[in-house]
Amino acid sequence: MKVEDQQRPEDDAASARPPDPSRTAAVATGNGATLFPALPVPYRQRRRWRWTSIAAGLVVLILAAGGGAYWWQLNRAELPVGIVQGNGRIEADEIDISTKFAGRLAQLLVQEGDMLSAGEVIARMDTRDLEASLMRAEAQLQQAQKAVEEARATQEQQRSQVALAKQQLDRTTYLVQRGNATQELLDQRQQQLDGSTAILNAATARVAQAEHALAAAQHEVDLYNINIADNSLVAPRDGRVQYRIANIGEVLPAGGKVVTMIDVMSVYMDIYLPTLEAGQVKVGTDARIVLDAYPATAIPAKVSFIAVQSQFTPKTVETQTERDRLMFRIRVRIDPALLKAHAQAVRSGLPGVAYLRLDPDAQWPARLQQMKGL
Repeated sequence: MKVEDQQRPEDDAASARPPDPSRTAAVATGNGATLFPALPVPYRQRRRWRWTSIAAGLVVLILAAGGGAYWWQLNRAELPVGIVQGNGRIEADEIDISTKFAGRLAQLLVQEGDMLSAGEVIARMDTRDLEASLMRAEAQLQQAQKAVEEARATQEQQRSQVALAKQQLDRTTYLVQRGNATQELLDQRQQQLDGSTAILNAATARVAQAEHALAAAQHEVDLYNINIADNSLVAPRDGRVQYRIANIGEVLPAGGKVVTMIDVMSVYMDIYLPTLEAGQVKVGTDARIVLDAYPATAIPAKVSFIAVQSQFTPKTVETQTERDRLMFRIRVRIDPALLKAHAQAVRSGLPGVAYLRLDPDAQWPARLQQMKGL
């Protein structure tokens, strides 16, 4: 056997592997398909294309960052001297409507998103046990009233006895002075008066005791009425239902949450300013709020709170330089009268920008004087 006819193990392994698509290509001929070796792609060329793609991506990111920085600087440059800005989100005070007593939720009268008026009933708890206790307390109240009436009648009777005993004593005294009655009879009349007086004092004490029992019974009835009324959950302020936490039929503990609402009369935005700007802000400083959802509307507002201590810059706050790490929280609150007129449009969580006029003589730009849509 010739050497050329001998097949090496390496050749068998190579023949068992499938052909590399990057090194072969199929060319159709009249007799069928024939595989011809294709030109390999140089490694350096593939590497160059990869680095080119990475460089292009970096250029796009740099341009985007530069454009955003330019827009941010341009936006600040448009503000006149004496007016500063800070970004934040519109927030409203949340109110949890909770049960006062443990019990079963009998009625739930609102849905998420419903507008509420102050005093409007939101839900009712099962009060059958309290109503039964109220009926018992009312019966005890009636008994206490009758006891007071009986005690007063006894008191009047004893007053009559005292008056009679006093008259008899006076007559006997007159007769003894003229020798027409004995001293013994006078002593008896005096004893009768003293006894009647003691009985009257006891009757008067029983009247006071009965009146106190009547007042206690009345307070018991009032307490049950208050507890029954407290089991009707009402909205303390004008607002909107944010969440429905409980469902009808659920047994809730004392303090169990039923509904969470937002107070549409207490809407504000918290912003963060560096030391140089925050030091010039005062409570009552005039402000404007522009929301991202309504860029053409400037909402009038006032500064209502200034933090007394600085804090690290929150991640959601944009700053001009990296040195502005310690900021002061400023709360800008919208006028409640304006909110009441536009309660249906109040939304919490909307991002926006608050502008503060540090210099009272500074004029608001035209875009911050527009109130379209309000």
